[in-house]
Amino acid sequence: MVKKMNAVWLRLIGGRSDFALESRIFHSITAGLIILAAFYAPYNFFSGLYVGSLSALLLGLFFGYQYYNSRFNNKQHSSFLFGITGIVVFSVNYFANSGINGSTDIIWPAYLLLIFAISPYRQHLYWLIAYIILFLILHLVAYYNPGLVKHPFAAGKGELIDRVTAFPLPVVTIYIVIKYLRKNYDKERVTAEEKAVAIEAKNQQILQQKEQLEISDAEKNKLMSIISHDMRTPLLNIQSYLQLLNGNDLEQAQRTVIEHELLTATDGAMDMLTNLLLWSKSQMEGPTVDLLPINLLAALKSTLDMGAMQAERKGISLICNIAEGVVVTADTNMLQIVVRNLISNAVKFTPTGGAIKVNAQPVGNECKITISDNGKGIANDKQQSVFSINAIPDFGTNNEKGVGLGLTLCKEFIERQNGRISFESIPGQGTSFFVFVPMGKL
Repeated sequence: MVKKMNAVWLRLIGGRSDFALESRIFHSITAGLIILAAFYAPYNFFSGLYVGSLSALLLGLFFGYQYYNSRFNNKQHSSFLFGITGIVVFSVNYFANSGINGSTDIIWPAYLLLIFAISPYRQHLYWLIAYIILFLILHLVAYYNPGLVKHPFAAGKGELIDRVTAFPLPVVTIYIVIKYLRKNYDKERVTAEEKAVAIEAKNQQILQQKEQLEISDAEKNKLMSIISHDMRTPLLNIQSYLQLLNGNDLEQAQRTVIEHELLTATDGAMDMLTNLLLWSKSQMEGPTVDLLPINLLAALKSTLDMGAMQAERKGISLICNIAEGVVVTADTNMLQIVVRNLISNAVKFTPTGGAIKVNAQPVGNECKITISDNGKGIANDKQQSVFSINAIPDFGTNNEKGVGLGLTLCKEFIERQNGRISFESIPGQGTSFFVFVPMGKL
């Protein structure tokens, strides 16, 4: 029932998309006044208040005309006519209905409230002054000319009926205005809060985009630095070695030294290029991970063999301790890349005669893979940024140079496999990297 009444009322006053707030308030007020006028016109007539009955009828017709033009013809209502009509009707009604002893004084303030609700703000002060002045004039005229005032009601019961029947008009009017204004205020407040939340979310999105752009810009600068300097330097070294070998008759001992340095430079360039290509591919293609249960030792055998050959060329021993039955859930290629990079780093920063150990052991639902060395370690001021793309690469014990992408790649690839990576390092004593991947079952 309430929903049906609300739907009817909404059709009477119009929707928010079709009418401004001021017009909708006007429609609600005039619709309510038309209903009241339809009651008071016959009531006053049968009560012998012919002037009051005529006033209610004229007001009802006037309000109906204004309402129809505004609601259905979409013409702007006239707050001026609304105010003047009230002045004329209530002035006449004041003298026809007992003056200061009648009910007109009760209705004046409510009607002025209606004018405030439907008129522009700039007119409010003028209407207030006009109604106060007219109110004073009417009372002074009635005071000095009491014969102009008619008394249709007898004292006592008649005056009681007049007041009781007149009271609902201002009360209902105030109720309509206040409720409608409060309702629309609440709607506007909720709308404003929703807009504020939307703006805040948009600002957060903009900040995130800004941070992402800054990261992308840093990655672009890093990439350009690698291409322009870090990749160019080892290739120039290789070129110089080849020119030296090609243009000079060298003794076998000298040739052996140069070939060894050439191999070292080539290995470095290959590591740089491999990491650069893998990182670039991961950034362009996004996460493509194929997680499967794999035998850890079988999956890493070729990687460990290559690491052992690399370590042997530098005079470093690589010790592996991985049980044959260990099964993990991982992407084979990604895991090989991670372990290869960590072993390569260990070789780079471990001096000749050093040792590198690769261990694996179950820890709860994870497998902990440890790659440790007794090399130069990581300086304390660099430990916070080892996994960052902005990390500054350090030189190895034989002056090997990286591009700073290896550990960034390791962290990204391990996290894509639902794993994690950490490390411990003591400068001058060595470094241990810990890779955790989920355990699996074949």
